Amino acid sequence: MAVELDARAAGARRLAGKVCVVTGAGQGIGRAAARRLGQEGGKIVVADRVDESATRTVDELREHGVEALKVLADLSTFAGAQNLMSQARDAYGRIDVLVNNVGGTIWIKPYHLYSEEEVKRELERSLHPTLWCCLAALPIMMEQKAGSIVNVGSQSIRGLYRAPYATSKGGILALTKVLAMEYGRYGIRINTMSPGGTDIPDRVTPRQLIAPGIMADDGDGRRWAGAERPKSRPRPSRSSRPTTRASLRGR
Repeated sequence: MAVELDARAAGARRLAGKVCVVTGAGQGIGRAAARRLGQEGGKIVVADRVDESATRTVDELREHGVEALKVLADLSTFAGAQNLMSQARDAYGRIDVLVNNVGGTIWIKPYHLYSEEEVKRELERSLHPTLWCCLAALPIMMEQKAGSIVNVGSQSIRGLYRAPYATSKGGILALTKVLAMEYGRYGIRINTMSPGGTDIPDRVTPRQLIAPGIMADDGDGRRWAGAERPKSRPRPSRSSRPTTRASLRGR
C-alpha cells in the first residue's frame, strides 16, 4: 500500500492543491481513482453512502499524507448531490475535479423479467447520480471558469442481460457528449471513460444492496421460471460488431 501511494510515483503531481470529488470512493474503481488523484497531489472528497467503506478510504489517504474529507450522501437524488457539492465547497472553497463513479448492476437477467420497480432501481443507481452531480457541480465550475468532470461509463452498452444498466451507461455517454459541447466555453472539460469487466477485491458493499438494510432479490429462481437461462454469451461476428468507440477521447 505504501508503494502505491508513494509520492515519488506521482509524476509531476499535476493536481497539487486541486479539490477532487470522487463519488462511490469507498471501493473499487472509485477508491482506486481517489488514491491516484491523491498521488497527484489532489485534496480528495470521498463521497459514498456507506460509512464503513468511506471511512476506510479516508483513513488510508490520510495515512499517506493526502488531505481528505468524507461526505456521506445518497446521490440518487438532486438534494443529495447538492449537499455533496455544498460540503466540498464549504470545506475547500472550490471544486476542480468531479469523478462520477457511482453505479453498478443490481440484477442480471433478460429484460422481460424485470419489474417496473427494478428498472427504476437500476436507473436510480447508475444514471441519476451522474445526472444530478453534473447538475449540482456545473454552476460552481462555471463561476470558476474552470473544471474537469470525468463520468464513468461501461462496455455494458454492448452486452447482454443488463438492459437497464446498459441504458444508464449509454445515457451517460450521451450526457457527456452534450455537456462537453455546451460547457467547453466556460473552461470545463467533460469526458467519459468506459472500463470493461473490473475485479473488485476490496468490495465492502454487496452488489445487491439497494438501500441501507435492504438487499435485492438476485433475480434467480421464480423470476427465471419459464424462461431459458443464458448458457453463454454469444460473440458477435466481426462484421456485426459496433464500430463506434464506447469511450471518449480528451477534448
